Amino acid sequence: MEKDGEGKQKATTPDNKIVTPNRETTSSFRRVLKSLGPGVITGASDDDPSGIATYSQAGAQFGFGMLWMAIFQYPMMTVIQEICARIGLITGSGLTAVIKGRYSKKVVLPLTSLLLIANTINIGADIGAMAASVRLVFPQLPIIVSTLCFTIFIIASQILVPYNKYVKILKYLTISLFAYIVTAVIVGGNWSQIFASSIIPHIEFTPVFAMMFVAILGTTITPYVFFWQASQEAEENIAKGKIREISEDNKESSSVTASRIKKLPEISKKEVKIMRLDTAMGMAFSQIIMWAIITTTAGSLHAHNITDIESADQAARALQPLVKTFPNAGEIAKTIFAFGIIGTGLLAIPVMAGSSAYALSDTFGWKQGLNKKFKQARAFYLVLAASTLIGLWITFSSLDPIKALVYTAVINGVVAVPILVAIMRIANDKRILKDRVNTRISNFIGWATVIIMGFSVTILFATWGGH
Repeated sequence: MEKDGEGKQKATTPDNKIVTPNRETTSSFRRVLKSLGPGVITGASDDDPSGIATYSQAGAQFGFGMLWMAIFQYPMMTVIQEICARIGLITGSGLTAVIKGRYSKKVVLPLTSLLLIANTINIGADIGAMAASVRLVFPQLPIIVSTLCFTIFIIASQILVPYNKYVKILKYLTISLFAYIVTAVIVGGNWSQIFASSIIPHIEFTPVFAMMFVAILGTTITPYVFFWQASQEAEENIAKGKIREISEDNKESSSVTASRIKKLPEISKKEVKIMRLDTAMGMAFSQIIMWAIITTTAGSLHAHNITDIESADQAARALQPLVKTFPNAGEIAKTIFAFGIIGTGLLAIPVMAGSSAYALSDTFGWKQGLNKKFKQARAFYLVLAASTLIGLWITFSSLDPIKALVYTAVINGVVAVPILVAIMRIANDKRILKDRVNTRISNFIGWATVIIMGFSVTILFATWGGH
């Protein structure tokens, strides 16, 4: 230790560089912020156009009646995402590779197929919503032009942009979601009612409510983010030099072997702690945006008897209170809405396509990773491109983009259930995670999530089956 001119002690590094306590604290804080990534990106991508449409529809149809789901879902989605992140971090493998190691391809192929179907439909609906949003601002622009431009841009950016820059782009795109938070504050309303609705569950025994309940669960606790975050944590291991390839030791194996366990990357308690903080922050961001969207649409649409959003134009009206004192407030609101949908679409579609590519690469042992160039992981990038292109094809169906987004949320809710069962079983397998298996709290919340989602899907089929 050395002393400065005022007699205060200063720490010195091995090479005799002086580090003041404040600078050391600041440096540590910056390192923590820099380490945040997969969880925050996952949370932001969770509020994709499908999420925005679903939350908007919930606010328009039920007013403040579904605000409570933001707090209700937070512990469930945080625990599930922490489990997926922990699996990827501890094993250095994608989720599909770990499932294959425990269950073999007979289980992996159906689960991967469900994921691919849900992701592709979701991509198509999101591209359609982005194109519809562009038409709000540029009505003269043919929809085929905007959809093709978005598709080409998304595919090219994932193939050509280096991984570290790509991640930064994804982080910046989350800013577009803050318009809803500001609008929620402006719209306001009876804040005691809003507060009560945020913590007291409101349930209606109707087919419409059952569908919206499953849709909100499906767009929040959604399959593609399970696979994405696990693979991204494994990618972080590559960036830190802990492993060379994702699943490199698991390509030829169909079972969890002792040799595989010995080659797990060395993960410190601090790294696990940072991962959990990252995940908790990302999921909190996601649910704050959900709460703000429902509050905004309830106060601006439902309050004016607009209870069924059938177009992007109607959804955009929710943001008019943000700019009501400006000339051409309606056009400004449409522009803000369009940028929000486009920004979150550009964020979420690569995540969905990426999760499909990771899943198939894990299944068939292909080289994978956004940190690789195209020629190094050709199959991985071809799957990524194909997922986006097939989604583009779905865009040209006659289904209204806003309705399609809500339906994809329901599909995700149905698909999530069997995948969650496999994830929970892996999270308790000591052969795979050693001493990093689930705690009692994680097991309680995790299995409660499986039961709630499974029960809600059953109720949905039962109620709609009679109509």
